[in-house]
Amino acid sequence: MTPTKTKTLLRTPAARNKPQASREAWKLRTSENGIGFLQVPAFSAFPWLAHGFSISQGGVSPLNGSKVLNLGFTEWDARENVQKNRKLFQSALNANEFALVSLKQFHSDVVCDFSSTPKEPCSGDASISNTPNLSLSVQTADCVPILLLDPKKRSVAAVHAGWRGTLQRIVEKTIGRMKMEFKTNPSDLLAAIGPAIGGCCYEVGTEVAAAFLSQFANAPEWFDELRTGDEPNPLQWLNQFPPGHQPPPKNVRLDLRKANRAQLLSAGLRPQNIFVSDLCTACRPDLLFSYRKQGSESGRMMSVIGIRGENKSSRK
Repeated sequence: MTPTKTKTLLRTPAARNKPQASREAWKLRTSENGIGFLQVPAFSAFPWLAHGFSISQGGVSPLNGSKVLNLGFTEWDARENVQKNRKLFQSALNANEFALVSLKQFHSDVVCDFSSTPKEPCSGDASISNTPNLSLSVQTADCVPILLLDPKKRSVAAVHAGWRGTLQRIVEKTIGRMKMEFKTNPSDLLAAIGPAIGGCCYEVGTEVAAAFLSQFANAPEWFDELRTGDEPNPLQWLNQFPPGHQPPPKNVRLDLRKANRAQLLSAGLRPQNIFVSDLCTACRPDLLFSYRKQGSESGRMMSVIGIRGENKSSRK
């Protein structure tokens, strides 16, 4: 196993008001080869599981005078750099024997089921498996990465949820596929919602808010108007006020992590089994990639989860 150094991430004041499972400290680890990644203690408790959320630190990709861990095939980076970074990340997770399974993501509600290493990447935004030595992965640079673990049925899932995928209930549909394929009981599931752009920074048009309101009764809880502080009621423009009241703003802020947590609860997960990182990609350019913040020179982070083969672990 690659030795790692571990430290607990400091929580912001806002994070202290989150549910207990969300507040549980995530672990920021650095491997002997200099690769940084995040893990959830509740997931790490299972020796037969490999998981991790990459950060930008470490790696071989040159960007603005530094070396970063870019795990996506971008125009600014050489393909061989990305391939080497992926091997370094797998090694940091002690998962060299795993086959890395990636997706052709296109902001959909498509869920791919893998029982073996695919010959070609599947087009979709979520994957499920109960096959050992497959690292399910999703790439993000602002969108929400979600890892799911069924410790009883020993099955896993990786989900990519941007606003379109969230609107289409991608995480709920992934759980539905796990119920169908693996007989998963949602109350047994553990979920980790990784770093993503936060409600503090993610501006969307009011048409996006209206689309969510048409699908979710609790959607107003996920949005916040960009306002000066003088306006009395957030999102009052979504209500059926008569003409003459405050006109709608051009943009609002959306908290995608809050929206996906609500969907996990709706799907039957227990609150104490949902672990939410409060790291915002736009606020932490020192640690994370953000397409909204960095533009075309942004790298890609990767979130992976997989089941170790019997010869690599003992049953728990």
